[in-house]
Amino acid sequence: MVQTAIEWSQETVARCVATVVGARRSVRAFSPDPLRRELVEQILEEAATAPSGANIQPWRVYVVSGTVKDELADILVAAFRAGSAPAPAHFPDPLPDVFRTRLTDFGARYYASLGIDRNDTPARMRQTEQNFSFFGAPVGLIISIDRRLKPHSWIDIGLFAQNLMIAAKARGIDTCPQVAFAPFHDQIASHLHMPPEEVTAFGMSMGCGDPEAKVNQTRMPRERVQDFARILGFPAPPAPR
Repeated sequence: MVQTAIEWSQETVARCVATVVGARRSVRAFSPDPLRRELVEQILEEAATAPSGANIQPWRVYVVSGTVKDELADILVAAFRAGSAPAPAHFPDPLPDVFRTRLTDFGARYYASLGIDRNDTPARMRQTEQNFSFFGAPVGLIISIDRRLKPHSWIDIGLFAQNLMIAAKARGIDTCPQVAFAPFHDQIASHLHMPPEEVTAFGMSMGCGDPEAKVNQTRMPRERVQDFARILGFPAPPAPR
């Protein structure tokens, strides 16, 4: 069957999108090479095409670089070392077994890539501290949301973040979304002069990843579609011959 030019174009676009989506990784070691402001703004503009309930567009983004980023990093590292933030509660306690298994697997792969024994608490803390210097990336982002909004609007900022990461990766720019910033909202809000109605949702590092860093070479497994999705109402697939 001969495909039309439009069909070939659609297939090409689909392959390009799949390639970019599949290539995105959470990068935790960056080159210090700077990013142009115009490039960052273009990525943000494309990220802002994300959908949101009733188009309220609840995301707010603080982009930091240079001395502003370095000063914020110094404040957050000091706060982390002093333990001056509430303990992060990213997950419920107890965490259901199916999720705990994946969390444990992540930790094993992550720390192994860094040569850190999981029982070496000081080394793990030093690595966690790297979050707050944006893993050496030239650009950091703090994503906030109006604290008066409901959980559904938090889904919207997740859609925005995914758009942002894909738009960046399409240009060869790496990212790492980091919920580690959330417990340090008070320090972040003070330094960035956030209005009182905003709350820090998460941060993100952005730059060119170091391809030689072993931590960037680690691949995290994903569940199969048939394990996480129930697909209903479609005709049964043909029986194998």
